[in-house]
Amino acid sequence: MNKPVAASLLSLSVAAALSTAFAAPPKAPTFDPKRLSEEVKVLSSDEFEGRGPATAGETKTIEYLTAQMKAAGLQPGGDTRDGQRTWTQAVPLLRAEITGTPQLAVKAGNKTQALTQGEQIAVRAALNGDKHVSIKDAPLVFLGYGVKAPERNWDDFKGIDLKGKVAVVLINDPDFETGQGDFGGKAMTYYGRWTYKYEEAARQGAAGLLIVHETDPASYGWATVKNSNTNTMFDVVRDDPKAVHAPMEGWIQRDLAVELFKQAGLDFDALKKQAQTRDFKPVDLKASFNADYDVDSKVITSQNVAGVVKGSKRPDEYVIYSAHWDHLGVGQPDAEGDTIYNGAVDNATGTAALIEMGRAFANAKKKPERSVVFLAVTAEEKGLLGSEYYASRPLYPLGKTVGVINTDALDPHGPARNFNISGSAKLDLIDQLVATAAKWNVAYSPDPKPEAGHFFRSDHFPFAKRGVPAISFGSGNDLVEGGVEAGRKMEEAYVDDRYHQPADEWEADWSFTGMARDLQILYTLGSDLANSKQWPNWAADSEFRAARDASAAERK
Repeated sequence: MNKPVAASLLSLSVAAALSTAFAAPPKAPTFDPKRLSEEVKVLSSDEFEGRGPATAGETKTIEYLTAQMKAAGLQPGGDTRDGQRTWTQAVPLLRAEITGTPQLAVKAGNKTQALTQGEQIAVRAALNGDKHVSIKDAPLVFLGYGVKAPERNWDDFKGIDLKGKVAVVLINDPDFETGQGDFGGKAMTYYGRWTYKYEEAARQGAAGLLIVHETDPASYGWATVKNSNTNTMFDVVRDDPKAVHAPMEGWIQRDLAVELFKQAGLDFDALKKQAQTRDFKPVDLKASFNADYDVDSKVITSQNVAGVVKGSKRPDEYVIYSAHWDHLGVGQPDAEGDTIYNGAVDNATGTAALIEMGRAFANAKKKPERSVVFLAVTAEEKGLLGSEYYASRPLYPLGKTVGVINTDALDPHGPARNFNISGSAKLDLIDQLVATAAKWNVAYSPDPKPEAGHFFRSDHFPFAKRGVPAISFGSGNDLVEGGVEAGRKMEEAYVDDRYHQPADEWEADWSFTGMARDLQILYTLGSDLANSKQWPNWAADSEFRAARDASAAERK
């Protein structure tokens, strides 16, 4: 976050901040801000090389996490080998990286325009298993938002044959611009996520998909797109990767899209408005796309890390705290030449929270009745892959998992008067969290940007879609010092200047007092769940309710 803003927000005395942060019920343990700061400092140091999966940075991170969990008093909770639990869960991943400089170009009429990787375009290394990508004179076709939703009577494809063609689509949902329509208004549905758009393009047989980047509907700038898509890519190992990945996947700058439309005699803004209606039909852009590059593709093994406090009465029932340990590793240099994407806020903060939550449970005077698992997952930045792998091959049965409490990118500054969760899903778990936070006079505020699709962007989602009640906790924006305006400025500065950039680095003046207070709330929520016989569920009209109900017999 922006250092001058952070400094102005920390003029409040530490004593006053701690007084506000720790006005807590006596049962809640205290969390040491200095310990949290030190753990974030270590995890986000240059020595850890940005914690990229399948790098030396991963090796250091796994060693550090296992040592910290062991020292905290946890028991190994990972894979079983020779009859004994280990600290890790092996996660096989497809690793793909473009070798050399990709040759990329668009051609309209007699004019060919070469495109520079990371500038006008950001092409991802192929995740369909191909070692070489060669696309020659593939027609470009505009497909609106790239959505095929039969239950909404919506089809942007209208039967077009995409074989040998490259699709161009908009990011987010058709409702984003107007806030009204068939896709939940401003709140993003899964159809708005780039992951869905790539999957649908593959299902439709496209040679490739290019998503038009616009900052507001994407909820982040081009720097984030470039840094996240031009480095090493990962995916879970799939039986048929071509079924979910077209040969070429990437993003283009809005300016390039506008120019392509103009050369075809089309108006970008006018066609965007047409795409917001179900009557939209595919549009030939009268241009072609060319790509040629090699891909180093192989299967590697990364690691989830798991520690556990075994339950005293019902050890085969589980409460899970989760956080992703990974970040972007080493990538393209920023303006200062820094190539290490340290990931201090994202997500050394959540990882430190996991360690300290584990310490609190392991050292409590009374062990929880249910088991509590502390799960640090890999490859979140590559598409929630570590949590997806766990959820598909769980160490502990999902039907016997009470709930998942995820921590991702917590605020390392002073306390706020509120909190939020990613998305606006309705479930018992959020009701319990609201009631728990109220004991600290901390109020729940709905996701301030549901259009950003945060519900689909954190590690609780792979659990949620399989029916497990799951939330991802977000720090509040109504700061004790500075209020909502100060919180807004800090968030904007972080997204603009640090998010998925080398500048996401630890700072000595971060107080961590707000995070320490928030961990008391999350500890209490998990402790209450672990010492009860209740099984939270989703709201009756939730799309995840049926999956949860289907496993009801396991909980009898």
